[in-house]
Amino acid sequence: MNALKTSLLVAAATAAMGGVALADDAKPTVTFNIGAATDYVFRGISQTDEAGQVSGGADLAYGKFYAGTWLSNVDFNNGTTMEYDLYMGVKPTAGPVALDLGVIYYGYANKPSGPDEAYYEIKAAGSMPVGKATVGAAVYYSPEFPFKSGEATYVELNGSVPVDDKWSVSGAIGHQSVQGPADYTTWNLGLGYALTPKIGLDLRYWDTDEHSFGSIYDARVVFGVKATF
Repeated sequence: MNALKTSLLVAAATAAMGGVALADDAKPTVTFNIGAATDYVFRGISQTDEAGQVSGGADLAYGKFYAGTWLSNVDFNNGTTMEYDLYMGVKPTAGPVALDLGVIYYGYANKPSGPDEAYYEIKAAGSMPVGKATVGAAVYYSPEFPFKSGEATYVELNGSVPVDDKWSVSGAIGHQSVQGPADYTTWNLGLGYALTPKIGLDLRYWDTDEHSFGSIYDARVVFGVKATF
């Protein structure tokens, strides 16, 4: 990571920590989630070779701090069968803006020999209300993307708006840049439905501008369900 990026990340983390305060009666809380979908799409790319997904995770929150883990099946056609994510961060506020500053590690099971698939990203995101809607932006930086492909940055603009107390519409547009000819832009638009306070449904259209990279980059519609408890 170059000196400028290091300085910016240290400054952001310092500012966030400086604004974090825990209430005297703050208590840690743990939540769990399980989900299933017709495909696992990450930044516009199918991670299950266009097959179904089953996932689950756990999250610990303490004041503005959080940590968690999440697992899902994957299929990269190289023997890799599972992804496990580990993450932690802090969620301070700056006026009307809710911030999310953290780090994410992406690990894989049964991965092939050779250059490592595993990698980590540093995340800086923010969102704020605009009328009934919420708009946000995020930046993810990795000093070494999978298979030793070099530095990578993903930037995204996103938004959501409730239709009523059950329905909501959300979408995002993002750009993934990687050293070498692997850059692409992705976008999605979806409709969410709160089946119960703990179970949500999502129907989402995904696409990228690089169908020439392979069918896993093609447009697709994904239906998913997630339960939190």
